[in-house]
Amino acid sequence: MQTTFTEEQLQNPAIKRSNDILRSCVHCGFCTATCPTYQVLGDELDSPRGRIYLIKDMLENERVPDAKTVKHIDRCLSCLACMTTCPSGVHYMHLVDHAREYIEANYKRPFTDRVLRWVLAKILPYPMRFRWALLGAKLGRPFRFLMPDARLRAMLDMAPKHIPPVSRNDDPQSFAPKGPRTKRVALMTGCAQKALNTDINDATIRLLTRLGCEVVVAEGAGCCGALTHHMGKVQDSHKAAEANIRAWVAEMDNNGLDAIVINTSGCGTTVKDYGHMFRNDPLAEDAARVSGIAMDISELLVQLDLPEGADKGLTVAYHAACSLQHGQKIKTHPKDLLKRAGFAVLEPADSHLCCGSAGTYNLMQPEISGQLKRRKVKTLEAKNPDVIAAGNIGCMMQIGSGTDIPVLHTVELLDWATGGPKPRAMQSGHSFGSDVPILK
Repeated sequence: MQTTFTEEQLQNPAIKRSNDILRSCVHCGFCTATCPTYQVLGDELDSPRGRIYLIKDMLENERVPDAKTVKHIDRCLSCLACMTTCPSGVHYMHLVDHAREYIEANYKRPFTDRVLRWVLAKILPYPMRFRWALLGAKLGRPFRFLMPDARLRAMLDMAPKHIPPVSRNDDPQSFAPKGPRTKRVALMTGCAQKALNTDINDATIRLLTRLGCEVVVAEGAGCCGALTHHMGKVQDSHKAAEANIRAWVAEMDNNGLDAIVINTSGCGTTVKDYGHMFRNDPLAEDAARVSGIAMDISELLVQLDLPEGADKGLTVAYHAACSLQHGQKIKTHPKDLLKRAGFAVLEPADSHLCCGSAGTYNLMQPEISGQLKRRKVKTLEAKNPDVIAAGNIGCMMQIGSGTDIPVLHTVELLDWATGGPKPRAMQSGHSFGSDVPILK
């Protein structure tokens, strides 16, 4: 693609990066075949190719974003299926992130939009605030019909039936391995996940210590910054990311780390991109060090000696989170691990398509998100599985709200298969909440 940025514009590192990305696009349109929003809406401007044209025009002309451009950029899930499909290696993620940052800085949204986005940015990344918000949503759900905005109704619907008590395993501390130590790893405990489902981190700690890892929850680490990053709120996202970088580098320099393990794939995609996010910052070197040892839990587990299990007589429909299969290019590890543990693993049709969760997308674009959810649930239920497994809390919430089949994190099944408790969702028929004893 030909671009016409001036030499002065190209002095801006963000513009220079976007220029490089734009010039790599050859207009082939392969991306349209795998774009969920294009499949649902059928509008060229709701495809990656269409959005690329809009972004190019906006950035080259340094114009104030118009409502049309913002609408189509907002409708992007950032599922990154286009990056998997693209034969030219167009790094759409960095381009759309830059567009969102530009829009946030130069476009005045309608008042309601500004308020909703501010609320999400100030609540979701903070576990205790989020817990109070979930409680409020549960109390307000009977009055759902009074809400004039579909986004407000989606926020009320988000609250799970069971809000789990705080897990003290998420506090800064170290968990000793159950035997000779093979690795020392830092576990990213996250933010929204700590409020929605404490079982996941608990299962991760049990499984890793059982396999010889010392697991550290670092003092000062918290939200990865993804939620605000994808809203274009760079100051907020970088503040969160900086806290993590400093916390994990302190562990790396003091006692050493073999990995920073992440069990929410949306967070993993962002942490692995810290090196790019801070490339022009004094923290650039430390950010690159963190990104260099960041791993999804499945990446770490394939390095460990996971016992081979007997047939469990349980069929698992595996949902591949977009941030895992497209963002991190991890496609086989979770399925291979589940099979090794003794589960029969099935994959639904169109497994490359997004479930519609996508961070805050299901709250800000509930109609499109709902269509994608129904499509995804239909393909998963068609396999008649005993359980559904995924590697991302957002996907678990989204799919779990549309089916009665238990939805679990992959690590919960692997923990159970290697000596841990039976997953709570399989015992009680709900996917969230835990009363598994504290480990320490």
